[in-house]
Amino acid sequence: MNDRARALEQLASEPFDVLIVGGGITGAGAFRDAARRGLRVALVEAVDFAYGTSSRSSKLVHGGLRYLENREFSLVFEAVSERRTLQNIAPHLVNPLAFLFPVYEDSKVGFNTLRAGMWLYDALALFRAPKTHKTLSTKEVAEQVPALSTRGMKGAPLYYDCSTDDARLTLETILDGIAAGGIALNYTRVVSFSRTDDGRICGARVRDVIDKGAAELEVRATAVINATGPWTDRTRALGSGGERLLRPTKGVHIVVDAARLPTRWAVVHTHPTDGRVLFTIPWGDRTYIGTTDTDFQGDPGDVAAEASDVDYLLDAANHFFPGCALERDDVIATWAGLRPLIFQEGSESAVSREHEIFVDRDGLITIAGGKLTTYRRMGAEVVSKAMQMMALLGHTFEARDAQTGREPLPGAVGWPEDDDAEKLAMDVLEACDTAIKVETARYLANRYGTRAIDIAQLAQRDQALRVPLAPGRPEITAEIDWAVGRELAATVCDFMIRRTQLYYRNRDQGLGAVDHVAERMAHLLGWDDERRTEEVLAYQAEVARSRQWRSG
Repeated sequence: MNDRARALEQLASEPFDVLIVGGGITGAGAFRDAARRGLRVALVEAVDFAYGTSSRSSKLVHGGLRYLENREFSLVFEAVSERRTLQNIAPHLVNPLAFLFPVYEDSKVGFNTLRAGMWLYDALALFRAPKTHKTLSTKEVAEQVPALSTRGMKGAPLYYDCSTDDARLTLETILDGIAAGGIALNYTRVVSFSRTDDGRICGARVRDVIDKGAAELEVRATAVINATGPWTDRTRALGSGGERLLRPTKGVHIVVDAARLPTRWAVVHTHPTDGRVLFTIPWGDRTYIGTTDTDFQGDPGDVAAEASDVDYLLDAANHFFPGCALERDDVIATWAGLRPLIFQEGSESAVSREHEIFVDRDGLITIAGGKLTTYRRMGAEVVSKAMQMMALLGHTFEARDAQTGREPLPGAVGWPEDDDAEKLAMDVLEACDTAIKVETARYLANRYGTRAIDIAQLAQRDQALRVPLAPGRPEITAEIDWAVGRELAATVCDFMIRRTQLYYRNRDQGLGAVDHVAERMAHLLGWDDERRTEEVLAYQAEVARSRQWRSG
């Protein structure tokens, strides 16, 4: 019996304290928290972990400098506190990133106002940001980011937040919850809720999406948490429903070659037509630009960039980086995600990013809204709400301190105390007797943390696993084995989009590697030729979705 079959059997045979529906960052945070408290917890996700919003964000862990404008001080204080915590528990995934905020003569926020805001931002972080902000002159900006327009510039504060790999942060949070005793399954869809005689929700009937012939299973749980992000209202509709909770807004990003839009630091700017805040962010050999903020109505699974979204972002980039003269053909990849914001009237950008917890009359607990940065606290809060409900039902237990803010995620166990990622990369190289390139060792260390050593040792034992997935890139075949064996990857899309980032970073979005990846996964998972072909076609369809704006 394989691990997935064993987990499905446990779902059907064991009663749980808590069942979490949704494997995005919020559900992952709740899952890890509950498991570390000692609760019997299960998580089911209809597609893959981080499939929705949690792999399609701006990939930032930040305090939300712009929220100061709306006087959301408590939200900023919570976020900057969590930023530091996440740096400590996931140093391989949460890395300091400098942000340049140029101020022009026609900028909406004045130079002195922004400088005051910077001091407040650092103060709310208790002056424990990666670095304290400083202000650069126009001349210094021109020297450091020559592509950026300095016409009419009055100066530019430089402050620090963090970047992250949102999908891997979600995944490692779930993996830590599994290590603590929880059960998590992707491709397991809730089809209905189970109820007691008095109508209270006490579990769910689920269906294995991968094994289409499998019978539905019933999962019994004292409390059920809905953490399905943009699918929140649809999940509530399986229960007692109620009034609409969400106002989802769409955020689109585009990826271009760094040589076409070079920037040493992330740059904050406002769109020249509507004043919305945008970022231009360095991403290795790529640069990405985002994000849009527009209302979205429709199936969250169908969200994609449109031509108007891409042109909107290109217009902003060309306004602030006029010498780059970006065109549509420069766009390598796009991604589009939905913010699961709590419904509120007003403009899209003015809708609060605060989260809320709701309990429906049938007992379904729903958490919605919030930010990736504060996911750990959100998870703890909703688990505490579930425990309160269980206590009212007479369910007794001895829960322990989850310590999610102190215990490292899997890739950070054994991380160098001096935060020397280069030293770890050399340890990775040594672990495989230099069987892989230095660039690959650095890539593995930065992506997998200390677990990179295990992947390098796989490559050391089998020459076939050292083969690069794409010419000139650092990803290697050993990552496929690791993703399938240790990271619950079940499809080619899982691997190409969320376990690695070939979908975003490779110039052909990984299409040249897809046959090789499918062949290796077929070997590891026992796929027949028909299934292997289906997997290739499914990935090609995902790439086509990200490019459909070109014909629209």
